[in-house]
Amino acid sequence: MRKLSLMALLFLFAGLSNVPAGDKLSAPYTRFTLPNGLTVIVHEDHTVPRVSVNIWYHVGSGSEKVGRTGFAHLFEHILFEGSGHVPEGKFDQWLEAAGANNNGSTTNDRTNYYEDLPSNALELALFLESDRMGYLIEAMSPEKVDGQRDVVKNEKRQRVDNQPYGRAWELLSKNLYPAEHPYSWSVIGSMEDLSAASYDDVVEFFNNYYTPSNAALVIAGDVNTDEARKLTEKWFSDVPNRATAPPVDPVPAVLSEEKRIVLEDKVQLPRLYMAWLSPARFQPGDAEFDLLTSVLTEGKNSRLYKRLVYELQIAQSVNSYNGSNKLSGEFYIIATARAGHTLAELEKVIQEELDKIKNEVPSDRELQRALNQYEADFYRGLEKSGGFGGKANQLNTYFYYTGNPDYFNEDLARYQAISPNDLSAIANTYLNDDARVILSIVPEGKTELAGEKGGVK
Repeated sequence: MRKLSLMALLFLFAGLSNVPAGDKLSAPYTRFTLPNGLTVIVHEDHTVPRVSVNIWYHVGSGSEKVGRTGFAHLFEHILFEGSGHVPEGKFDQWLEAAGANNNGSTTNDRTNYYEDLPSNALELALFLESDRMGYLIEAMSPEKVDGQRDVVKNEKRQRVDNQPYGRAWELLSKNLYPAEHPYSWSVIGSMEDLSAASYDDVVEFFNNYYTPSNAALVIAGDVNTDEARKLTEKWFSDVPNRATAPPVDPVPAVLSEEKRIVLEDKVQLPRLYMAWLSPARFQPGDAEFDLLTSVLTEGKNSRLYKRLVYELQIAQSVNSYNGSNKLSGEFYIIATARAGHTLAELEKVIQEELDKIKNEVPSDRELQRALNQYEADFYRGLEKSGGFGGKANQLNTYFYYTGNPDYFNEDLARYQAISPNDLSAIANTYLNDDARVILSIVPEGKTELAGEKGGVK
């Protein structure tokens, strides 16, 4: 009886005919650099007649300074407001008329934009991206900046200040990192800094970071490499390069004490956040934490879900998250109590399970389940070229963090090499009781529902 491996089946369903079953996983690409410093990466995939244009500017909130935060996220908005040869409102209108969709996002490390569109409309996306890279300032004005500044402030009010549990991430970042560290403030920035920024401050930030030599452009999908190169040279060659601001040289990310915070909020159920510093992205230990999250909280058979939600029924939900970036990472466990239960109850059980992971090696079956879940998600991301999770964005991710756009095989190999002993070792190394932040968010006037030993903020 003939059998196909899981990898072979997934490749068939994903339409990745350029990767033979059982062969090395790869996404062939061509990379070149324009005279102005712009890196261009082209990946051909003729499965469907669509193409994704994905550009990363190597600037995020981690590039900002104390007192001048929120600029990277502000520009994520401003870059949609028209440029020298694109009237305000036409960027989205022209793309929608061509059958395209587009979006942008900002993190600590980078700002990215993408356009997913029919392959015969590639030139439109390249024109639009090149125009806002080279000619944004021509269309920018104090009035436009103020308008988007207000939009960002309103976004902060909706998503942070007036959102249940919304202040959690600001408080966690502030307490995980020293005040001077660029990860100690949120990506969205502070109201005070957004208000204090002058128009000249904003222009200076754009000139420092939104320049060809500080960007990488990926074109992935149903394209011919030679034609893609000609079109890229046509539209980007006249964009002048500017001197990029020097890289951030942050203070070390070190946490040497336990910090406990209690925040009263307009919430119905108390929620517990436990946070530790973890390895930076693609550094040793990063992959181990990804699989540890699965062992702890992914699925009904995971350790914390099984105990807190199913057996003891003291938690409404529990999850964990490994958030790794260029300079550092963070590992979180987040649990929401059921009505009538306290966060101290939840913390006690979580601590028991963490101690067990440290002292008893997980079973081979637990690790294999976690690896299977990760591999399924990994291959699923290869089914499409566009969007935030498609191959185009992954090529840019790998290029930024490792220098190799086709890092797919090496990336997956990190996870496949992990043993049960490695999960215990990573927990013992990083999940220390005296180097963490414990945040309890409780209903107003209900501080008795907080975790153990809680001080009130």
